[in-house]
Amino acid sequence: MSGILKGMRVVEGSAFVAVPLAGMTLAQMGAEVIRFDRIGGGLDSGRWPLAPSGQSLFWAGLNKGKKSIAVDMRRPEGQELVTRIVTAPGEDAGLFLTNLRVRGWMDYETLSKFREDLIMVTLMGDRQGRPQVDYTVNPALGVPAMTGPVGWPEPVAHALPAWDLVAGQLVVSSLLAAERDRLRRGFGQEVELSLKDVAAAVMGHLGMIGDAVVNDRDRAKSGNALYGAYGQDFVCACGRRVMVIGLTARQWRGLVKATGTEAAMAGLAERTGRDLNDEGARWELRREITAILRPWFASREVSEFAERFDAAGLTWSVFRTMREALAEDDDLSAANPMFEMLDQPGLGQFPVPGHPAVFSGHGRSTPRAAPVLGADTEAVLGDVVGLDDTEIAQLFDSGVVQSPRFKARPAA
Repeated sequence: MSGILKGMRVVEGSAFVAVPLAGMTLAQMGAEVIRFDRIGGGLDSGRWPLAPSGQSLFWAGLNKGKKSIAVDMRRPEGQELVTRIVTAPGEDAGLFLTNLRVRGWMDYETLSKFREDLIMVTLMGDRQGRPQVDYTVNPALGVPAMTGPVGWPEPVAHALPAWDLVAGQLVVSSLLAAERDRLRRGFGQEVELSLKDVAAAVMGHLGMIGDAVVNDRDRAKSGNALYGAYGQDFVCACGRRVMVIGLTARQWRGLVKATGTEAAMAGLAERTGRDLNDEGARWELRREITAILRPWFASREVSEFAERFDAAGLTWSVFRTMREALAEDDDLSAANPMFEMLDQPGLGQFPVPGHPAVFSGHGRSTPRAAPVLGADTEAVLGDVVGLDDTEIAQLFDSGVVQSPRFKARPAA
C-alpha cells in the first residue's frame, strides 16, 4: 500500500456515515484500516442503495481499501480479540475510531489499561451521548425551515448528509492531531465529538446563529436562489435548466456581459438607486434581476451559449440527474484520474473514486474495492493479534470469528 500515511494502523468499529467515511479517508491516504463487524454484518451492511444482487452499494462505498474482520462480540472471547486488535503494539498503532458507544469492555477507560498511549476518537450523536443522525440534527437546528421553495409552508429535508460528511473529516483531523501530540509528548488520549455539535459549530461559523440573534428573525426560504448575492436557476428553450452565479463582482460582470443585459441592469440600478456591484444589493433585487435574465435563457437552448459561457469563465452549470451526469460529465468517469473502473464482487463495474487530494511526494492513490465481510479475519488474527494456525482454527470452529472461507457455527 502506498500513500502518505503508509505504516499507520487504525482500527474502526462503526456504523452509519461519518466514522466509516473517516476510516476510508485514512485508508485512501495509505493507512492500514481494520474494520471489525459482528458476524453477519453490522447495522449498515444492507443499507440502500443496493445492487441488483441485493448487496449494499452504500457499505461498499464507505469501506473501500479497508481490511474486514467478523467477530461475535457478544462472547467474551470475541471481546478479547477486539481488545487485542485495538491495543496491539506498534509505534504507529493504537489508533481507534468508533461511534459505537459501548460502556465497559470497549470504552477508553478499559482499553487504555491495555495500552496507555491509546488514541480513541469517539463520535456521539449529541454531547449528552444520545443518538442523532443528520436527519434529526437538521430539524433540531432549523435547517429545513430555511430550505425549499419560496413561500412553501412545510420544512424541507436535505438528501445530502452534510453534517455526517463534515464530522467524518473532523474525526480524521482529530485523530491526526492526537497522533501528532502523542509523537511529541508520548501519551495517548480520548477525543470526543458529537454530530450535533459539529452542525451547530458550522452554522455558527457561517453566521447563521449570529444572524438569528442580532437581526431577531428567521431566514426565509429562497428556493434555488443563492442567499446573500445573486444566483438563480433558469429554464432554457430546450427544456433544460441551468444555474448561473453572480456571487463576486467578476462573476456578475461576466454574466451581464455574456447575456447582453448591460443596459437593462444599468436601468435597474438607476431606478432603484442601488449599486449592483454590491452583492447584497443583487440579493435584495434578485427578483428584478431574474425578470431581466429569464427571457434571455427562455429563448435559447443550452447548446447555443454553453461554449461562450465556458470561454468567458462564467460560473454556471446544467442541472442533471445522476445518470445524466455520468453520461455527460467526464469528471465522473475514468477520464478523471481520481476515478478507476473497478469490478466490485457482487456489485458490478462502475467508476470508483480514490482520495481527492494529490500529494506531490507520494503520487495519486489507486482506488481499491471494499472487502467482503470478514475477508481479512485470518490475516488480522495472525499478523496483528499474533495467534498461530491452531488457535485461529479453534476460533473458527467455536464460531467466535468468521470469514468467507470459514463460516461461523451457531453459538452453543
